[in-house]
Order: sequence, then structure tokens, then C-alpha cells
Amino acid sequence: MTAQPIQIDFVSDVACPWCAIGLSSLQQAIARLDGEVDVRLAMHPFELNPTMTPGGEDVIDYLGKKYGRTPEQIAETQTMIRERGAAVGFEFGSRARVYNTFDAHRLLHWAGIEGKQAPLKMALLQAYHTNGKDPSDHGTLIEAAQSVGLDAAQAREVLESGKFADEVRAEEQEYQAMGIQSVPAIIFNRRYLVSGGQPVEIFEQAIRQIASETK
Repeated sequence: MTAQPIQIDFVSDVACPWCAIGLSSLQQAIARLDGEVDVRLAMHPFELNPTMTPGGEDVIDYLGKKYGRTPEQIAETQTMIRERGAAVGFEFGSRARVYNTFDAHRLLHWAGIEGKQAPLKMALLQAYHTNGKDPSDHGTLIEAAQSVGLDAAQAREVLESGKFADEVRAEEQEYQAMGIQSVPAIIFNRRYLVSGGQPVEIFEQAIRQIASETK
């Protein structure tokens, strides 16, 4: 029996902890359906902090100003995020600062051309959320690229040349025009939207349902 093809567009930001949870959960759901569906998974850019200055900002200060949360509320949320991450096999470490991620999205665009987009996205999420590295730093980005089998010299050339900036901005505008205002936003077959870091079972059910409708 031929596996049902499904296009999954994962709109997200490296800076987003729920995106790390959502991608881990989605990938587990896809693994459960191995052989039943032919998943074409693509990453798309969304910037939570598009105006962030070089060097970033203290995470407590930033979240306090942006969402009006107290340090105690932020700590409670981070505890919940760590627990949700652990449930899907993603480890959250200490993240002291928030950074701009535009260059990370440019590198991810290139990785899509090279067929390594999803592995690089996970490597970048781990570099920031697990290991506390700066995802705007070119050294961090090149290291992540190398870890998934991408060429370091090519990655450096992409980053230093400013390549794919227009393409990333165009994609960001496209998804904003579709009404995407928070991430992760997971779009199935360009028709069905699932938002947030959902449990594995929710993604599995969604994929099965959509696959049955496309037979």
C-alpha cells in the first residue's frame, strides 16, 4: 500500500521554547506513523524578537517587559516548560538571555536547499534551549550546521554574505499575512492548522485524520 503524502509546514522560531516541544512531539508522532504516511516536513521562519539588538537581553527583563510577568511567574512557566519538554525527550537547560534569530533563519533556509533543514532546526533549538548558546553568534550556527553534516565553509559563506535575507523576510510576511501571530504554528496540507506544543497523541491523531481524508 502506498503511503499517503502529507505536507507539514512548521512555522517557528529558534528562540521559542514551545517550538522545541512542538517539534519534538511532532517528530515522535511522525515516527509512530512510519510507513503509513509520506511526510514532507518544511521549516518556516517567524521572529519573536525581530528588533533585538546584538548581544541580546536578559531573559527575565525581556519577558517581564513583553508579557508583564513577575520573576516568580516566569520561573513557574519555565518549570512547566521543562516538564513538558522532558515528556517528549527535549531537555531544557538555563537560558540567561534572549537573542535575535534572523541569521539562524537564513541558515535554515540554506539547509532546506541542502536537505538538512529539520535536523538543523533541532540542533539550533538544542544549542539555545539546552546548552544556553547564543543563536545569533555565527560560531554557534556553524557548529550546529557541522553537527548535522552540513559543510562549515559553506555555512560561513551564507552567514557572512547575507544570503537568503530577502527570502526569509518574504516568508515571514507570507505567514503573517495568513494570520500567524504566535508559534509554533503547524499547517497540514496547507489547509489545517494546529497551534502550540501539543502532545504526541494530538499530532498523531491529526496526521491520521488528514491522511484518511486525502485517500
